[in-house]
Amino acid sequence: MYRSSHFVLARNLVCVAALGGVSAFWAAHAQNAATDAARFTGVSRALEAEGWRVSHRWFEPGARTAWHRHPGGQLLFVEKGRARVQERGGTLHELATGESHYSGPNVEHWHGATPDAEFTQVALGRGDAAATVWLEKVSDEQYAGR
Repeated sequence: MYRSSHFVLARNLVCVAALGGVSAFWAAHAQNAATDAARFTGVSRALEAEGWRVSHRWFEPGARTAWHRHPGGQLLFVEKGRARVQERGGTLHELATGESHYSGPNVEHWHGATPDAEFTQVALGRGDAAATVWLEKVSDEQYAGR
């Protein structure tokens, strides 16, 4: 009898704890859903941001990176000024304030300021910045788009 009553008590405690955990989860979810309903139309939920990194860098006119690639890709945003960006084998592009460019995972590219304007970037990438693979410098001909 002693064993069975302790087993029943333990089982009941586990059930109550599980129910409490599920209830807390659903209560938090309901609060988020109510908050989201006031701010969004349709279904939208926050996603985990762990593993993302942000960098903020300024380039003087004519300054540029070497060719490089990011294992997790990179989203480059022009906060101010004018930028040049090129993916290996692709066309040279110029970007103005407010414009962006995405280079996918392991896509070799470079970016920098135009010859006559400064450039401030905000870059967003997935993974460790130390994992960036740096390659050769961009030649003057490549920078000029030739």
